[in-house]
Amino acid sequence: MKKLCAALLCLALCLGALPAQAAAGPEVNARAALLMEKSTGQVLYQANAHAPLEPASVTKVMTLLLIMEALEEGTITKDTMVPVSATAAGMGGSQVYMEEGEEFSVHDLLKAIAVASGNDACVAMAEYLAGSEGAFVERMNQRAQQLGMEDTVFCNCTGLPAEGHVSSAYDIALMSRELILRHPEVREYTTIWMDTLRDGEFQLANTNKLLRSYQGATGLKTGSTDTALYCLSATAEKEGMELIAVVLGAPTSKDRFAAAAALLNYGFAAYALVTAAPSEPLNPVPVTLGTAESVQPVLARESQLLLDKGAAGKVTTTLDLAGEVAAPVAEGQQLGHLTVLVDGQAVEEIPLVAQQAVAKRTLWQVYGDLLAALFCGAWP
Repeated sequence: MKKLCAALLCLALCLGALPAQAAAGPEVNARAALLMEKSTGQVLYQANAHAPLEPASVTKVMTLLLIMEALEEGTITKDTMVPVSATAAGMGGSQVYMEEGEEFSVHDLLKAIAVASGNDACVAMAEYLAGSEGAFVERMNQRAQQLGMEDTVFCNCTGLPAEGHVSSAYDIALMSRELILRHPEVREYTTIWMDTLRDGEFQLANTNKLLRSYQGATGLKTGSTDTALYCLSATAEKEGMELIAVVLGAPTSKDRFAAAAALLNYGFAAYALVTAAPSEPLNPVPVTLGTAESVQPVLARESQLLLDKGAAGKVTTTLDLAGEVAAPVAEGQQLGHLTVLVDGQAVEEIPLVAQQAVAKRTLWQVYGDLLAALFCGAWP
């Protein structure tokens, strides 16, 4: 009977952690579509989400991710100058018409990729970072495996048609999430509407028209070829929640933007991201025989719940915190937990841990305190 009760409690907790079922998602005119929330990674809507399809230039999300990771690692800076090879200059499709022997900063190449979808800029960066586009593509596929992109095989860094070059709406959402979650500074480029290269001589115009038509749009990448049709990974943020809408194989450019807008509208209308926190400040926990009298408890991690809007106002918390703790106290040592409830049902427990370490008083320190107390008590 105890095992049955435990199993039922576990099931209740798991079910409670999921948002309540919202209204049916919108109709989208595309081969595949998916809507994901950034912070939790939860899928809010999907249609044919794992079908292996040509991603066209949405491929460049992975190229951008590897560039941003190289910036974070210090391999390059935004001021690093990148030479243009004959191979890069000879790329077809979308380009910024680079010439062999020209040099561009990483900053300008990021603009060329994110705004104008420049294939020549992608190959120049790939060659600089990995020695060749082929070696860079190997890194792309390795990173895809690390992210759990099981439907994806990259054959180039641009998204130009190539046999076997496929991804899925779900996988594109995964890499888009990694990019905007870990590298929000990419918005510096993905939100540009118009800009220039070559000291103002070459005009750039963003291919993502949602930047002008959708309030809160933050990016991300368009793509189209004759066989892939019209594709898009669109991101937007409202009220502290950022969503990723992926559309693959829409018959027209207008259809892809309409589908992405419909997905985003659905997500923002139906769901809310709620940060759970104690209802009152956490009091310090007394420490016995410690070098400090108390230690401050803090949440071990942030708790964000993705809920349907009807449940967003029903989040409460209860606190279970130790009355005191004996020294020594290690930094991060658990002192209790915060239980998060939705409509009275427990959905999550978050540990409360020590913000800092507290050492145990030595025998000599205790002896010194006793002497001080005796001395002070005896002195008139």
